[in-house]
Amino acid sequence: MITVAFYDTKPYDRRSFGQAPGAAGLYCRFHEFRMTEETAATAAGAQAVCVFVNDRLTRPCLEILRGTGVRLVALRCAGYDNVDLEAARELGLAVTYVPAYSPHAVAEHAVGLLLALNRRTHHAHHRTRAHDFSLDGLTGFDIHGKTAGIIGTGRIGRAAAQILAGFGARVIACDLFPSFDWARVHGVTYADFDSVLSTSDILTLHVPLTPDTRHMFDRHAFSRMRAGAYLINTSRGGLIDTAALIAALKEDRLGGVALDVYENEAGVFFEDFSDRVLQDDMLARLLAFPRVLVTAHQGFLTREALDQIAASAIGNLLALNEERAFLEGTVLCAGGMTKS
Repeated sequence: MITVAFYDTKPYDRRSFGQAPGAAGLYCRFHEFRMTEETAATAAGAQAVCVFVNDRLTRPCLEILRGTGVRLVALRCAGYDNVDLEAARELGLAVTYVPAYSPHAVAEHAVGLLLALNRRTHHAHHRTRAHDFSLDGLTGFDIHGKTAGIIGTGRIGRAAAQILAGFGARVIACDLFPSFDWARVHGVTYADFDSVLSTSDILTLHVPLTPDTRHMFDRHAFSRMRAGAYLINTSRGGLIDTAALIAALKEDRLGGVALDVYENEAGVFFEDFSDRVLQDDMLARLLAFPRVLVTAHQGFLTREALDQIAASAIGNLLALNEERAFLEGTVLCAGGMTKS
């Protein structure tokens, strides 16, 4: 049996991993705190750690993990910008992730945010609960006939594009590796980044966070967007320069912004601050804009996605114990172990 230390866990994590097939082959230690250099020593006695999006596995953190005897870092998410992969390779640590959990979960959440923001559903809900049934200020627009720009056409981006096409939107997209066959089937047109920025009424982001994509939406990008466009981000907060976004909102360039991610979300998202003062001034400023809708990184939070995340992560954890190949397509760094 392999001992696994889980970090940044919530009740839904413990339920999904506890009920997943193969869980009986693991001895699980669940921690609510995040994995950082300061907490890495708590992995002592475990052969693997299972971490999430806001855990920070820097080189010093990985060195501590390696010293405790950890052999595998299993991410239970698709993004891996929070892990120093070069250091992991040098230290002989295997790193796996979950690339293929339900793309529909995130894509549907992105479109759900767009619908709520456009039709002011969240404002209407607060009004009716206060017995205010007026409609002034709740006017939206038809998505049908609008131009929707998809930045990134991986699994999630393609799912979002197909949903928006179903609304009758004209869908354009940009990607370093276009899926032309898919685009022809679904009536999607590829264009360069500047063209997508300047012609889209709606922009939704579906790219990973890398050095090249960090702050891809900066003041220059906002200046090239169509006036009054809506921006949706369910990928990674670091894709957007928050200071530039706030400036664009203050200058009334954007029609609305919906965010499920935020570049400084670690230590805030997934936690309850309802009885404390929010110390993040930029996030507080964003929440004050009437045309901004923020959810706390819940795009993945469906039963189907949680089950798939648990099954994939557990498959890799059991592979470590049984000295067999990891699941196909899930390996970021083999660390000297068998790679599928």
